[in-house]
Amino acid sequence: MHRAREHAATQTRERRHRLAHEAARLMVEGGIQDFHQAKRKAAIRLGIHDDASLPRNAEIEQALREHQRLFAGSAQSDALRQRREAALHALEFLQSFAPRLVGPVLEGTADAHSPVQLHLHEDDPDAVQRFLDEHGIPAEARSRRLRWDRERVLDAPLWVFSADGVVFELLVLPCHALRQAPLSAVDEKPMRRASLARLRELLQDTAPAPGDTQG
Repeated sequence: MHRAREHAATQTRERRHRLAHEAARLMVEGGIQDFHQAKRKAAIRLGIHDDASLPRNAEIEQALREHQRLFAGSAQSDALRQRREAALHALEFLQSFAPRLVGPVLEGTADAHSPVQLHLHEDDPDAVQRFLDEHGIPAEARSRRLRWDRERVLDAPLWVFSADGVVFELLVLPCHALRQAPLSAVDEKPMRRASLARLRELLQDTAPAPGDTQG
């Protein structure tokens, strides 16, 4: 009986590993941004349907980093730096809303499909729309559900637009969210965020060495 349980547990771990890497491949090659969608599609592709074999989002993110390191090469690093530089300009432009960079562009897993995700902090959500209108930036209004903690959720306004081939997602949160970040969908911990000053440091730390060429 003990050996049978060990064998079943080993099979489940192997299926989780396979699903995580297939989901990561789908995210890279298919431009899928949502972890849940990627893992469900991977499960259908591999014919694995038991919930115990579904990997956690953090496992998929780790598989995504491995896939990018092995197969993406300079293309991913170039796309990441392009988006971080675009995020820098956006943080400067939106300084009045205490903006913070979040998501794959900050975490280092962004590629050519990834949007620049920013949190803006403003108790009057219409102020962001007025600001965009005043600067002639056409943006699509959406919403996104976030979790503050284990019990509380928030449906926050989201503004989406493109500039120079990069998609920007501006999520408008109340000002008190500066003190407590929403929970990450990856690990269910408070989201990592970067201010303008922090992003400048990050770009400086990851700048190509003199003489390096970008492929």
